[in-house]
Amino acid sequence: MGASLRDVAELAGVSVKTVSNVVNGYTHVSPATRLKVEDALTRLGYRPNLSARNLRQGRTGVIALALPELDAPYFAELSRFVIQAAAEHRWLVVIEQTDGSLRRERQVLDGVRDHRVDGLIFSPISIGADELAARTDDTALVLLGERIYDGPADHVAIDNVRAARDITEHLIGLGRTRIAALGVQDQSVSGTSPLRLAGYREAIAAHGLAEFTAEVERFQRAEGAAAMTRLLRSPSPPDAVFCFNDLLALGAMRAVLASGLRVPEDVALAGLDDIEDGRYSTPTLTTVAPDKAQLAGMAVDLLKLRLDGRSARPPKEMRAGYRLMIRESTTGFRPAPV
Repeated sequence: MGASLRDVAELAGVSVKTVSNVVNGYTHVSPATRLKVEDALTRLGYRPNLSARNLRQGRTGVIALALPELDAPYFAELSRFVIQAAAEHRWLVVIEQTDGSLRRERQVLDGVRDHRVDGLIFSPISIGADELAARTDDTALVLLGERIYDGPADHVAIDNVRAARDITEHLIGLGRTRIAALGVQDQSVSGTSPLRLAGYREAIAAHGLAEFTAEVERFQRAEGAAAMTRLLRSPSPPDAVFCFNDLLALGAMRAVLASGLRVPEDVALAGLDDIEDGRYSTPTLTTVAPDKAQLAGMAVDLLKLRLDGRSARPPKEMRAGYRLMIRESTTGFRPAPV
């Protein structure tokens, strides 16, 4: 049988209540006392009974994360950060893939309670604010992504309009004048494409340049390659392309190189998401890097506030940061330092 709180208290020379306060992360314990208790916990190999504690609190200690595509590198990387942030609260994370399907997203929204999870972090693609407001499941909810702004739930995202404007300004600053936007979609599909298109248009209009756009159905490599091929066959092909995510950009890069043109000498390419693949492509991919750790941390923190009952305020919109990662696909090959 493992060590009990009483065993730890006797070894540390403190009360059982003090040990409980340390185990549960309460701050009103002096540093010296906390150190004694932590030493006793380590020496005895104490492991808290999380199931019993969660039952006393009316919790399961499990949250759900619902994402459109688990095989998309951006969502895979984001999942890892959500799991890390949840672990700080001793939560387990179950992951659900929706495929961006309206039916599946409705099932997630209305069926979470049946799976006995404490809260849901959800990145919708198809469902809208009206359907979200009509939701019957009262499980705590935080939204990720660009689909629903100012909705009936806490929401975390980056400023996609500004990010798209910044990366387009980078391409303009290189002296490129025929800059295309690759990734345009019907607004009913996702909020991502219209926001990134708006940022692109702001930068293009500010410099009096002409718009070039290429549509895609999904943000995937094959779609990027096909759309880039169409752009290259146009009477006035672009000399730079802002792709609305990195997968599109990697597909577009393949199409440019396959046509016999060079990146970035003939066509400069930039993406958005900063997935790991882009750091190892040839050439490496210029992109916008959302702070995925901050996105995940904000979402988990907002969920905890709701679960702890400390947040009776209206739903909150939060913005995570991002950085421009300028690499070889826009500035040319730069040998790595020896």
